[in-house]
Amino acid sequence: MGLRRARSSAERGNSARPNVVVFLADDLGYGDLACYGHPFMKTPNLDEFARQGIRFTDCYSAAPICSPARAGLLTGRCSYRTGVYHLAGDNVHLRSEEKTIAELLHDAGYATCFLGKWHLGSFDGRHPTPGDQGFDHWFATEVNSFGGPQNPENFVCNGKPVGPTKGWYCDVVVNDAIDWLKKRRPEQPFFLEICTHEPHTPLDPPAQYMRMYDTPEVRALEDKIAYGRVPRYPSDNTPAEKRYYYGTVTQLDAAFGSLMGALQEMGLVENTLVIFTSDNGPEYPGGSTGLDPLRRLCAGTPGRLRGMKRHLYEGGIRVPGIIRWPKGIRPGRVCSEPVSSVDLLPTLCELCDAQIPTDRTLDGVSITPVFEGGTLERTRPLCWNINFTGVPNMAMRMGDEVLLGFAQEPAAGERIMEWIKTTKMARFELYNLRTDASQKIDLASQKTGHLQSLITQMNELWSEIRRQGPTWPDAGGIKPAVGRF
Repeated sequence: MGLRRARSSAERGNSARPNVVVFLADDLGYGDLACYGHPFMKTPNLDEFARQGIRFTDCYSAAPICSPARAGLLTGRCSYRTGVYHLAGDNVHLRSEEKTIAELLHDAGYATCFLGKWHLGSFDGRHPTPGDQGFDHWFATEVNSFGGPQNPENFVCNGKPVGPTKGWYCDVVVNDAIDWLKKRRPEQPFFLEICTHEPHTPLDPPAQYMRMYDTPEVRALEDKIAYGRVPRYPSDNTPAEKRYYYGTVTQLDAAFGSLMGALQEMGLVENTLVIFTSDNGPEYPGGSTGLDPLRRLCAGTPGRLRGMKRHLYEGGIRVPGIIRWPKGIRPGRVCSEPVSSVDLLPTLCELCDAQIPTDRTLDGVSITPVFEGGTLERTRPLCWNINFTGVPNMAMRMGDEVLLGFAQEPAAGERIMEWIKTTKMARFELYNLRTDASQKIDLASQKTGHLQSLITQMNELWSEIRRQGPTWPDAGGIKPAVGRF
């Protein structure tokens, strides 16, 4: 494998390599935290965390749905390049040929630990596990917690099933993280990734968190919440049912606060870079029919953005993104530079003196310049793909603009793999996100030469991506999108 060493810590004037914590929430919307404008959500720990570091206004997940987003985060690559085209299953998984952040940092001398939801393949011997992808210790579930977040029964620890665990999912993984931090060799830097179940369905937070939202003030403000420009169903969840979601977000905030408190007690705050973000936008309320018994409890919001989970409009891919590193980042900053979870691999390789793969395309860049107030120079645009019908199938952001491409409709009976390898973008939408973050004004009707240049660039990028992605034996049929925006 071709490798190159990133700029060393000595070259950056920083002799000590940082510890790294990545905390990934599941289906948390861009507008779900108080520090991102929610009118009544109680997230005091994350709000304080944002004041201590950088809060990004234009932070993106690698994809609008779970497995592809996680593949992009770990590899620094567009998920379609890795072959994780949609949710991991029998044939689709993160391949051993991919190089993850954990592998690269492990080779650079870091202790590595993965805790929580993996969703990049099975643990039955058919697919690589977290242990095969660079993590020394892993305590994980293949997917979400079966039956709900309380007392999860499907955890596997370093390849061995654990059986029932006591407590709520986010507390279980945070407690295991604290235990691992206490037992590690203190002189060795570490990379810790925590992926919670919360606030993914099923929703079932402790009663004390739900009671916090049983107030007249909350009821008076609920009508002010936007849901990605989605009209709510007449049978949508009641105020009492929405408390399940609100309470879960506050429970998640409390678990995050427990982890930050433990870092403080262990004296690990100053040189530990902590990243908080989400894997994609919030769940579409009510599911596709308004009768889904699990999704009808969802009350997550993308704020003023258009779209939600599974969609390439901003609400499906723009997520909360906060980074704190006292030794290397001035606190209390808000940054509007577009960044993505695919940027984590080159960023962490630079900060941790790890080698960067040179034998494959990376879609991310190091974002260390923004730590010092600078801007980023990308050689390739940020891009995203999804394989549902009736919605944009590719998004490409360049500067303030985002171009959306709708692929040709599949032929009758056509399977995903055949469609991905042959389809072309058939029509386009263009938005200026700096002046129109809600994506209300489609500029593609102007038919300018600039638009044609962007379309040419998208078509070339799409051809490159689909050529590099592997062909699975059968990746399933093509599904219609959930919801329209």
